[in-house]
Amino acid sequence: MRLAILAPNLALRAGLRALLSAASEAEAGERIEVVAEAAAWEDLWAALPGAAPEIDLLLAVAATPPQASLRQAAERQGGQLALLLLADDPQAASGWLRLPWRAWGLLPLDSSAEELQAAARAVHAGLVVAAPAMLSGAAGAQAGLARLLAGAPVDAERQPIEALTEREAQVLGLLGRGLANKQIAVELGISEHTAKFHISSIYARLGVTNRTEAVRVGVQNGLIVL
Repeated sequence: MRLAILAPNLALRAGLRALLSAASEAEAGERIEVVAEAAAWEDLWAALPGAAPEIDLLLAVAATPPQASLRQAAERQGGQLALLLLADDPQAASGWLRLPWRAWGLLPLDSSAEELQAAARAVHAGLVVAAPAMLSGAAGAQAGLARLLAGAPVDAERQPIEALTEREAQVLGLLGRGLANKQIAVELGISEHTAKFHISSIYARLGVTNRTEAVRVGVQNGLIVL
């Protein structure tokens, strides 16, 4: 996984790079490679000719609203670039998360190396990820943020969906954690074939065609909290 860091100061970028390196070394899966880092998107673009096509994931700190150049780049890429955003205040993330990312995640700034690594891999796989701490607070605020994380306007009305069975709700929750079919089967003590059957049924009930859409609709409708 090729990752770029966008953070306002050198010390913060160095700290994030160290955390990602530690997480990558401890993880047996795909290696996380930090290929560029800068305080501004223009500097990342200069460091990587062609930029976004060479980056799988952008790790950014939501210290300020996204720069105009980043907005233009995200729009030009047509949803091909994924984002993992770090913020102390979930509301500071709204401008970032409304850009056309392929997938994105939201974590607090004090996330551990393991949390950064897990979120980076989940977002890279096309999932929407949010730390539970970012969803805490009053029920109304939590519901509004959940709809925001699902890619919908905060005041958008929820689309009616068919109710899930108890087992389907469990499977959807595991999809939200990024588990593969075989892992879901082991977690629930069922066969992989049965897990696939439940996933197909979830797609039909939610009116979606893939895991990313299922997780988005699940978050939007309060069926799962990531």
